[in-house]
Amino acid sequence: MKVLVVRFSSIGDIVLTKPVVSAIKKQFPETEIHYLTKNVFHSLLSEDPNIRMIHGIDKSINEKIEALKSEKFDWVIDLHNNLRTKSLKFKLRTKSSTYTKLNIRKWFLVKFKFNRLPNKHVVDRYFEAVSVLNVKNDGTYDNFQIAKLNQVDVSAELNLIPSQYITVAIGAQYATKRMPVEMMVALFEKIKQPIILIGGKVDFNTAQEIIDRSNHPEISNTCGKYNIQQSADIVRQSAKLLTNDTGMMHIAATFNVPIVSVWGSTVPDFGMYPYRPLKKESYSIHQVKGLGCRPCSKIGFQACPKKHFNCMKQQNIEEIASELVSKK
Repeated sequence: MKVLVVRFSSIGDIVLTKPVVSAIKKQFPETEIHYLTKNVFHSLLSEDPNIRMIHGIDKSINEKIEALKSEKFDWVIDLHNNLRTKSLKFKLRTKSSTYTKLNIRKWFLVKFKFNRLPNKHVVDRYFEAVSVLNVKNDGTYDNFQIAKLNQVDVSAELNLIPSQYITVAIGAQYATKRMPVEMMVALFEKIKQPIILIGGKVDFNTAQEIIDRSNHPEISNTCGKYNIQQSADIVRQSAKLLTNDTGMMHIAATFNVPIVSVWGSTVPDFGMYPYRPLKKESYSIHQVKGLGCRPCSKIGFQACPKKHFNCMKQQNIEEIASELVSKK
């Protein structure tokens, strides 16, 4: 078969489609897999040996529709399920299957705090879209692939010893998913290991503020210095990762690095927690339970709608620090 997997965005969502891609190739090695996504996310898939070709768009599927038609796919696996993918499937006139987004149930949870979502990871829901092809989820998949030129020598470049430092992913697209500066400063006071802060250029000033306000002697700010593959390689070599609910959390879940995840306005009930079905003990989830305002959104806001930001400010710092310094 020749199949087209479709997921346009974002980082975490795309990374979480990789178990499906891996399973297709392992169970049906002769299958030729193509992938359609936005060009900005090309590097998330560029090193995946299971993918024969990546088709990238900037804004519209019309940029690639004729090229996609010429490929004569046997099947389209729609793992995004929006108006754009509906248009794509109509124009390609190819057999297809689609995953269910459960948006109405998510809306009820956000609006009324009424949870009718299945206790199921989004990856398992992705697999429902390929069950018609007899593809099964065995709970395993490949590590996030990093090009050789993007591998980081942490000893030479950062004066760090592999597996002896903690990486902190300080960014997230929305502010209500990010740990506030004062929280991280308080947390770092309880950690003795070297700390490296990763993120994009937009996170540089926040990282510098953390360093300026902290008494911790070994914090490095690499925000904006490394691309996503390079940051992933730094995470891969870490003793542990401290992270918000963000894309790097899902990349890290493909490695053997223990993950300490901190949740603000979003909740794991949406099915987007670290995907390690065979190693659930290797990650922890920290959230403030019992808040009547949480979750306030599926994806987050740029400011707390209630103005108090208790979903982060009431986090148990001692508990998070304990997870970070433990040897498990």
